[in-house]
Amino acid sequence: MRLAVACIGLVLLAACDTGTEQRDAVSSTRAVQRPYVPVPPGTIARGTAAQQAALAPPGPEVTPDLLARGEERFRAFCSPCHGLSGRGDGTVVSRGFPPPPSYHEERLRTLSPEQIVGVITHGRGRMFPYADRVPPEDRWAIAHHVKRLQAEGGVPPRQEAVSP
Repeated sequence: MRLAVACIGLVLLAACDTGTEQRDAVSSTRAVQRPYVPVPPGTIARGTAAQQAALAPPGPEVTPDLLARGEERFRAFCSPCHGLSGRGDGTVVSRGFPPPPSYHEERLRTLSPEQIVGVITHGRGRMFPYADRVPPEDRWAIAHHVKRLQAEGGVPPRQEAVSP
């Protein structure tokens, strides 16, 4: 009886296909590579129209909520270089990075919010573009916060204490 069970077991195992014969040709770790196909001329990426509409002047209405959002986003993205007051005295400057221009220079005080949004979007000088990091509505909020800093002489708005 044992011999019969062993023979049946060997026959069943011999009939199994492990699939290893073709395994070398297709590896699970191999990346699928497709040939480069250039984007056809005139192609517009999805969401481009909505993004352009969001960046179009005059931008959103200036409200206290927009200014608060602008201050919060400014602290996150701009203050490391420009400092909280916009004078170009951020923490990276204290570590040897060249200081950016002060927002309180006359040539920068004359910039409109639209122009500030353009600089945030495309970058200028050593400043790299933030288009992929900051959504259009936040760019407008930051621009209006910068204009408020300029109007108030660089005194950052009072930050309220956060209770533990």
